Amino acid sequence: MDEAATPRRAPGRADLPVGQDAPQRVPATESERLAPARRVEKPELRAERELGAPGAIADEWIDRFVQHLTTDRHGSDYTVRNYTQALHEFHRWHERERGAAPDWPRLERDDFRAYLRFLGRNRLSRAATQLRFSALRTFYKFLVRRGAVENMPIKNIPMPKLEKRLPRFLTVQQMVDLLDAPSKAATDPDDGKPRRGRPVEPGVAERDMAILETIYSCGLRISELCGLRVEDIDFNGQQVRVRGKGRKERVVPIGETALSAIGLYWQLLPRPPMPEQPAFLRSRESTDPVPARTLQGRLKKHLAAAGLDPRLTPHKLRHSYATHLLDAGADLRSVQELLGHARLGTTQVYTHVTTERLKKAYERAHPRA
Repeated sequence: MDEAATPRRAPGRADLPVGQDAPQRVPATESERLAPARRVEKPELRAERELGAPGAIADEWIDRFVQHLTTDRHGSDYTVRNYTQALHEFHRWHERERGAAPDWPRLERDDFRAYLRFLGRNRLSRAATQLRFSALRTFYKFLVRRGAVENMPIKNIPMPKLEKRLPRFLTVQQMVDLLDAPSKAATDPDDGKPRRGRPVEPGVAERDMAILETIYSCGLRISELCGLRVEDIDFNGQQVRVRGKGRKERVVPIGETALSAIGLYWQLLPRPPMPEQPAFLRSRESTDPVPARTLQGRLKKHLAAAGLDPRLTPHKLRHSYATHLLDAGADLRSVQELLGHARLGTTQVYTHVTTERLKKAYERAHPRA
């Protein structure tokens, strides 16, 4: 693919930061100023509170399913965690509402309708509800294949439609500001602000810079980035072997800027990394890959330093990668392959993003809009 399809630098004035907060309302009275802030409970926590504290779930079929999901289907850590939590949550709900653990072959359609109503009363988002029933449907397919049940009582239960939300992304200039943030922090650390916590060890800024460049250059998921090994990066061919969802492998191009950042980071390590080692390490002396939580925490710092919304997740960099490719003229099929999407429909959401931007530009500029 033409390198021009992924713009690395673009002149011009940056747009307003994504997720810019509205001005805070000033309390009108003294009592209002002194009143403690009200905490809004998340729907997921409300549902969990109603079901009681999470405890150990003793269910042979759930355990076997989780093992199957991990070893046979090679599910990602996030999928295994989310599906396990969803099944445990349903198990606890059934114990509370029906007075006994679920007998999977005997459950009926009305049981799952009742559970759906329970989730609705707790105002879970449609996406959270869909996730729970996706876990239950996959679990029942497993039970059918194992001969534990004859049919699927969960089949064809009407579900709330997902909200149509367009992916959030950074503009090219905002992306440039974010990519520059680690190097600016390393070259100008003394900004007059007191430092809290442990001092950052040497090489962390270079590692962060290499990570951000790699995510944006290759459009990686956070799990794919953390799973990269040294041998996966081909400097001569300027490409990277990526292990995606379900252990599916794909090869994607990587830009010279990202390769230079990776090379600089490796030079600062106490010893050259071995081919089988993780590409990005937890620390200079460690051989463990950088954890996803560490990566998320570092990203928040760099987003704040760049004047952007620190609540943005690493996945928004992947959204930015796809949107910038399409804006630069890349075709949808190529972007689908680069992202590792199994279905073209998953990639098409980015075309809606670019279309909406064109509409807004038209409305601002056209005299007859």
